[in-house]
Amino acid sequence: MPANKPEECDLQMAQAISAGNLEEALALYESGATMVPEPGQSATGTQAIREALTGFIAMNPTLTVDVPLVVESGETALLHSNWKLSGTGPDGPVNMEGKGIEVVRRQADGTWKFIIDNPWGQPA
Repeated sequence: MPANKPEECDLQMAQAISAGNLEEALALYESGATMVPEPGQSATGTQAIREALTGFIAMNPTLTVDVPLVVESGETALLHSNWKLSGTGPDGPVNMEGKGIEVVRRQADGTWKFIIDNPWGQPA
């Protein structure tokens, strides 16, 4: 489902990851987007983001997100998010949380997609 508001990118990402739907999650990114799968790392482009998201989905997670701040300027928006993920990794239960910063851009059809997705963007 396309994001019709900037914050829907984060909310739909949580739904897609929780449902294990990799293709739906990938559809929320522009083809040249960059994601930060771990602090200090980046994944740019569809294939690299696919590989990063595959790791999250492999945990069979539940991801929840809220977006307390959206700042729009023309065709671009800055999102601040709070998220929690619980799942199962190779070594047992995994629980993570963070405060993200994301940049999304309005597409020609009026929908929004990530151009930068940094779930580790804000200090705790």
